[in-house]
Amino acid sequence: MFLPSVARAATRSSAMPTTAIRSYRTISSPMACLNARPQAEKKSIASQQTRASSEHAIANPTLAGIEKRWEAMPPQEQADLWMQLRDRMKVDWHQMTLQEKKAAYWIAFGPHGPRALPPKGENLKIFIKVAQLVTASVALFYAVHYFARPHPKTMTKEWQEATNEYALREKINPIYGISSEGYEGKGFVQSAPAEKQ
Repeated sequence: MFLPSVARAATRSSAMPTTAIRSYRTISSPMACLNARPQAEKKSIASQQTRASSEHAIANPTLAGIEKRWEAMPPQEQADLWMQLRDRMKVDWHQMTLQEKKAAYWIAFGPHGPRALPPKGENLKIFIKVAQLVTASVALFYAVHYFARPHPKTMTKEWQEATNEYALREKINPIYGISSEGYEGKGFVQSAPAEKQ
């Protein structure tokens, strides 16, 4: 019931002439009216600027030695240069100069920023720091165990054997545990005898 009515409403709205649809814009201030430009004019200005910037090659001194200068350049200059190169890449690449192609490739894929090569000796520093931390953690482990209280009496082999006897007497876990037929495991025994601890 719902779907046929939606289909009818969709066909009616598509059959309506476009002149019947009105759009209302609210202008927030009188200055907005003065500063407003038609969309077609804005698009044509933007395409003219892009066309103008993409038609002219970027000067060679701007691109010379970009590999050495890139990291030292301020972020705004980096962004401006990348935008100029991006606009140049919109034209046929046969029209681009070799310098522009090299600069665009290096900026996009070169070893800078997160792709920068690690400084020499960094792997050795990492190994030494990891070895220090492992040594400190082992020392802390043994210090804690040295000053800790002795094991509780329930962690002796004798206590665990007594627990096995109690489990057999009370028939604990008769399906697959210690009280089941043909059980061959150790039961609750997991510790060494009391004198060995």
